[in-house]
Amino acid sequence: MHIRRKRGWEIPESAATPEAAYLSRREAMGAGIGAGAALFASSLLAGPAAAQRVSDVPDPSAGLYPAGRNEAYALDRAVTPEARSSTVNNYYEFSYGKNVAPSMTRFQRRPWTVKVDGLVEKPFEIGIDDLLKKVALEERLYRHRCVEAWSMAVPWTGFPMADLVALAAPMASAKYIQLESFVDPKVAPNQRDFRYPWPYVEGLTIEEARNELAFLVTGVYGKPAPSQFGAPLRIALPWKYGFKSAKGIVRFTFTDTQPVSFWEAVQASEYGFWANVNPKVPHPRWSQASEEDIATGDRRPTLLYNGYGDYVADLYKGLETKKIWY
Repeated sequence: MHIRRKRGWEIPESAATPEAAYLSRREAMGAGIGAGAALFASSLLAGPAAAQRVSDVPDPSAGLYPAGRNEAYALDRAVTPEARSSTVNNYYEFSYGKNVAPSMTRFQRRPWTVKVDGLVEKPFEIGIDDLLKKVALEERLYRHRCVEAWSMAVPWTGFPMADLVALAAPMASAKYIQLESFVDPKVAPNQRDFRYPWPYVEGLTIEEARNELAFLVTGVYGKPAPSQFGAPLRIALPWKYGFKSAKGIVRFTFTDTQPVSFWEAVQASEYGFWANVNPKVPHPRWSQASEEDIATGDRRPTLLYNGYGDYVADLYKGLETKKIWY
């Protein structure tokens, strides 16, 4: 005779949640189910599960992608596969390692407000989706060179920073733009690290910001950018080392004073305001003469201005006596 002994955790099959209800649980939560049921469902998703649910919310800008590619910006190498570039990201707010996405489950890309202030005709604040209605998105293929001597090639989607400068209508006295990233230690745990001067701050001259290469990024690989790439708004400056490309930007301040950037405040002897790529100027702790492709592991010679000299070299005429590399 076969005797079946019940275990303490078993429930009758009649008490199990129907498969259809389980599979449609997310839709039910957003479709106006009863208040009691919604509260119960919310309680099931509390804590880490709720954090994971943040990334499930559809991006309201998804319909804008993929954007048309601007063929003026060609590459001399293959685009880095997303599976690789998405796991090699410096984002110290969340992790001191390169694979930061697992540390970003609580980060929310909406709502997101961008503030424009300082020496402008009329300071304003604008939601990211309203900002996207005022610009035309395009895709550009850019090389990206990290100060740590590794590189990748990325299909960014966004709009010229010159468009934002035009919207801001800066006064003649504005010489620089300070870029400021978000602060929220509840979702960015390393912002509780007192060794660093949060928020992350970067800066450009007005001329650099108006240069055609300066690009405000909202997407990558033909879709809204995943959080680890700096969503919902970051900047790409392909002729400069990557630490100049601030992520999670919430504020643009026009000023007549040169900003002190985040890494300059941390270690001015190694990182400065300009940070233009130059193979002949070594970092104090390593050479910049070559770089490693993160996709292939191959090393190639570093190019002056990361190969974009035709676009930007004129910006630095007359600055020969200044330390424009670090």
